[in-house]
Amino acid sequence: MATDRLAGVLFDVDGTLVDTTYLHTVSWWEALRQTDQPVPMAVVHRSIGMGSDKLLDHLLGPERDRDADQKLRDAHDTLYAEYWERLTPLPRAADLLRACAERGLRVVLATSAAEHEVAALRRALNADDVVDTVTSSADARESKPAPDILEAALEQSGLTAERVVFVGDSVWDVAAAGKLNIPCVGLTCGGTSRGELAGAGAVAVYDDPAALLSELADSPLTRPR
Repeated sequence: MATDRLAGVLFDVDGTLVDTTYLHTVSWWEALRQTDQPVPMAVVHRSIGMGSDKLLDHLLGPERDRDADQKLRDAHDTLYAEYWERLTPLPRAADLLRACAERGLRVVLATSAAEHEVAALRRALNADDVVDTVTSSADARESKPAPDILEAALEQSGLTAERVVFVGDSVWDVAAAGKLNIPCVGLTCGGTSRGELAGAGAVAVYDDPAALLSELADSPLTRPR
């Protein structure tokens, strides 16, 4: 049936298309250190993919004194901004987006990055010519693992959950997609293992955009739902 055909692909950006996961890790680690709330870097890394509100709950506990939260966010943003001019796309990320567009799939960047960060990510990716829709944190009331950013991406693009696949790099991406019954393809290039992504419910796992592109014809991105 025609309605079984995929109509679009939603892509997370940080850690999925642009190599930023460890930059965010270091920025949060340093921001926490500066406020005398040190957290091991490995623990910080496992939280990347959440929005800042849930990340801080996860790292510092929901019952903490929240007075320092904005200071932490500002410190993270300042530290992360130092990398903007050096942001690098992951292998063949733009080629993957173009290959999807060539197959008639609408390409949606379903990112929950702040608006000022989205511009830097798009410059690094350099694929605006094939991108249909882009979201930002301003479009979501709750951050991942809540599905709000995916709901916003669907609404803005005019796509439906039944005819899309989501590509992400964290267990939080998989969880958000699962709440809308959207299949999630996992990429390990954000530092989360194949086993963790598959265990969270990813329908397929690849090393990075280049690996997914090399198997695109047989991937969930081109198979009927």
